[in-house]
Amino acid sequence: MIRSMTGFGREQAVINGREIIAEIRSVNHKFFEFSSKLPRNYQYLEPKLKTMLKEKITRGKVELSLLVYNIDVKDTSVKVNEQVASQYIEAIRTIAPDLGITDDLSASDLFRIPDVFTVIKEETDEEQLWADISSVVGSALDKFIAMRETEGAALKADVLEKADVIEDMVSKVEVYSPESTAAYRKKLEDKLKEILGSSDIDEQRILTEAAIFSEKTAVDEETVRLHSHLSQLRSMLDSDKEIGRKLDFLVQEINRETNTIGSKAADIRITRLVVDMKSEIEKIREQIQNIE
Repeated sequence: MIRSMTGFGREQAVINGREIIAEIRSVNHKFFEFSSKLPRNYQYLEPKLKTMLKEKITRGKVELSLLVYNIDVKDTSVKVNEQVASQYIEAIRTIAPDLGITDDLSASDLFRIPDVFTVIKEETDEEQLWADISSVVGSALDKFIAMRETEGAALKADVLEKADVIEDMVSKVEVYSPESTAAYRKKLEDKLKEILGSSDIDEQRILTEAAIFSEKTAVDEETVRLHSHLSQLRSMLDSDKEIGRKLDFLVQEINRETNTIGSKAADIRITRLVVDMKSEIEKIREQIQNIE
């Protein structure tokens, strides 16, 4: 299915005592470019998260935002060294009378005494943590891809509609092209009659001139290639593979053939059609810039 390169997905869940929030967003880019906003304690997970997203996203500038809040999980604990505290208290009370100072030691003073309190980081089950985070990110990724596919379907419909308009114009060019040759022959014949003042004209000369004109203005090859390119465009839009870059090249070829028709055109009707065709091609080109 065709996918847009712009998308957004968000998932929020509480798992094993942690609230995990993941958001994925992307914009157009020629290649896959990944960036992330992770809490400092979880930045080591960035390579895994990048690999996880890259497996399902081939193009686009992708940003992943992750927030993790502890609800019922203790990351740290505080250990009290009672022996050290007792020794400090005993020492202070011993020297207080000798120094003539007031023994006003309080519990809050213990926090300023070195080595009385030690903050210990609790061990985390890394495998379980990754399973929880990847589950939430995976759900956000599914929503992100679903949005891309929805936008991709709209892009496909729009491009197909414009391709049909172009093909109708190509068919008109195929009708007008031989008519312009016949009109040129008639105009040449009338001009010769006017100059020579006689209806007795060298028919072979007229045929030769008309043939030369026809060769210079013939667009049969271009219209055949345009029909082929447009058919290929439709086939590519039905593909499940990455087609953005291929579409870009194909549209360049369609534009090139159209320019060639314009340079050969001797009929104002064809010239006007070429202008309209180029307008539709440009609209397609703008749309496919957003296709993955």
